Amino acid sequence: MKVVDLIAMILVIVGALNWGLVGTAHFNLVTALFGQTILASAVFVLVGIAGVFLAIRLATSRHLLAEHAA
Repeated sequence: MKVVDLIAMILVIVGALNWGLVGTAHFNLVTALFGQTILASAVFVLVGIAGVFLAIRLATSRHLLAEHAA
């Protein structure tokens, strides 16, 4: 696994856990840690980019698509 894939996965997991907290407890961990700052916005942007990156990797992965079709 490439380092960029690992970083993207970690960011997506952070985003998923944050949305889980928002949905269940009305608590936004990112803004609790960083406030309403540019840093919090940067985290949200990075999570979004990581999600798009992983979606593209999944869609273009011949190995995963071949296993799914079988």
